[in-house]
Amino acid sequence: MRILLVEDTHDVGEAISRRFQSTGHTVDWETDGAAAADILDFTDYDLVILDVMLPGMDGFSILRRLRQEKSSVPVLVLTARSEIDDRVSALDLGADDYLVKPFDFRELEARARVLLRRRSGGEATNIIVCGDVSLDRANRSVKVGKREVQLKRREMTLLEVLASRPGKIFSKEELLDRLFGFEEAAGPNAIELYVGRLRKKLEGASARIVTQRGVGYQLVSDDPA
Repeated sequence: MRILLVEDTHDVGEAISRRFQSTGHTVDWETDGAAAADILDFTDYDLVILDVMLPGMDGFSILRRLRQEKSSVPVLVLTARSEIDDRVSALDLGADDYLVKPFDFRELEARARVLLRRRSGGEATNIIVCGDVSLDRANRSVKVGKREVQLKRREMTLLEVLASRPGKIFSKEELLDRLFGFEEAAGPNAIELYVGRLRKKLEGASARIVTQRGVGYQLVSDDPA
């Protein structure tokens, strides 16, 4: 999934970015609030992790602007302020959750997983199932039946996107946005490459990736509903 991290403390931002990238997510990291607000005007994200104290524009202002523009992207607010009024303000402005610094990275990841689950369909579990393919978002593991399948980072992300909404057709452009950040040069051929690799690793599964020529890709199950 694609995440926008807005955090101006370099060591914190670097640690968060590295942590989420290591589990297969695409992370765009911005340190300036005004620049982040501009990015949100033209880029769709699955999750925004937003610090409050930022140069350019503070996190509350970014959040207020997002909700005024009717954006439904989940927002997890990070704040060094432990006062109840600040936490209430964040929630009233439209934050979906918050964490007070310093925090444990395991809790950050767990809270992010909850918000990503809501974004992809509101599942109450970290397990996505399509046919006999199951993906555990917490452990970043995949099984076909009882057979464990080893996927690389972007293969995992591609499967997660497709499996989160079985039957939905995703265009190459949508998949590019989910798999690659601003600083990563990639074209439509890259999606074809990753789809081909993922298909090979899912051979024999009852869920398969179908190409809708000129439109995009979808994950469908051969199992009866």
